[in-house]
Amino acid sequence: MSTLELPNPNHPSVQLPCLSKVKERRVEYGVTLFSFLLLVASILIRVSNSERDMAAGGALPVVDLAPFFTEDDSGGVARATEAVLEACRTHGCFRAVNHGVPAELMARALELSAAFFALPDDKKARARQAEGTVAPLPAGYARQPAYSADKHEYVLMFDPKLGFNEYPAEPAGFREAVEECYAKLSELGLLVQEVLNESMGLPPGFLRGYNGDRGFDFMSAFHYFPVTEEENNGLSAHEDGNCITFVIQDGVGGLEVLKDGDWIPAEPADGSIIVNIGDVIQVLSNNKLKSPMHRVVRKPVHRHSFAFFLNTHGDKWIEPLPEFTTKIGESPRYRGFVFNEYMQMRMRAKLNPPSRPEDGVRNNITHFAI
Repeated sequence: MSTLELPNPNHPSVQLPCLSKVKERRVEYGVTLFSFLLLVASILIRVSNSERDMAAGGALPVVDLAPFFTEDDSGGVARATEAVLEACRTHGCFRAVNHGVPAELMARALELSAAFFALPDDKKARARQAEGTVAPLPAGYARQPAYSADKHEYVLMFDPKLGFNEYPAEPAGFREAVEECYAKLSELGLLVQEVLNESMGLPPGFLRGYNGDRGFDFMSAFHYFPVTEEENNGLSAHEDGNCITFVIQDGVGGLEVLKDGDWIPAEPADGSIIVNIGDVIQVLSNNKLKSPMHRVVRKPVHRHSFAFFLNTHGDKWIEPLPEFTTKIGESPRYRGFVFNEYMQMRMRAKLNPPSRPEDGVRNNITHFAI
């Protein structure tokens, strides 16, 4: 597979705050010039350390998807396709702009989601899935158990046509907003999947045929509780086990992506959507594209977001594709597995976390590494 060599994205540099003015003052105990210089040095070191992660990693790549919604812009489509590939190689994710999901819709969905999560617990509980409903995952409202390291609550929903969803009675307009949001994010998911298919050099329509069942896709509205003195974890560091994830977030922030040992803040930006690759695409590409480790750090205020998960069918067999192994003379880096078995393994690990941190790697995609 041949691709254009593009220059590295220009990441905004992070400049350390400077001490523009030091006010003179009398010190009763007589501070020496040497001790004063030590004080200044210690301040600069503390600032440097606090800014280190962002400075080292830079900002997430930004990809403008406008060419895919514009007629007769083959050059723009080619550049955007290569930009998606480069971002998924280097970061495993990117910030999408001009993606086709109306900013007004995203803002309305976030506002209604915040209104729902502000309701009393007994009202929120009424949106739980009815007993006896058979769905890939329980739909409706849920809250992470007290013993979980993750501190958030959520409403999970599938394609409305499947009939699994449980919608809250209030606030008014919630159902209409989230169903419209689901439809738009599903369209975006299929678009990005086609872009990946092209950029990865796969036969036309391969991923569409391979991943043609939409019955396992789902979307969740999340509410992360404010930070406390004891805890700041909203969502533990993890990789997504699916194909592609799309995140809409409010202005609070807290989402971070790990790159080269540093956590890069995925800072909120009006109208943008964070897109990240999941484990399925990483395995299919034999590690050519990466499923990034990411987390949510809790803030002093409530945080709200939506995440749409483009999945594959539960019975799908996942293994590195020949285009990235035998056809280019490389050995597969993973043994094959059934998608649903992997999801069950991850769920068991989440409900019963390992007592030793080092055991956690056995519950992610490295479990199948060769």
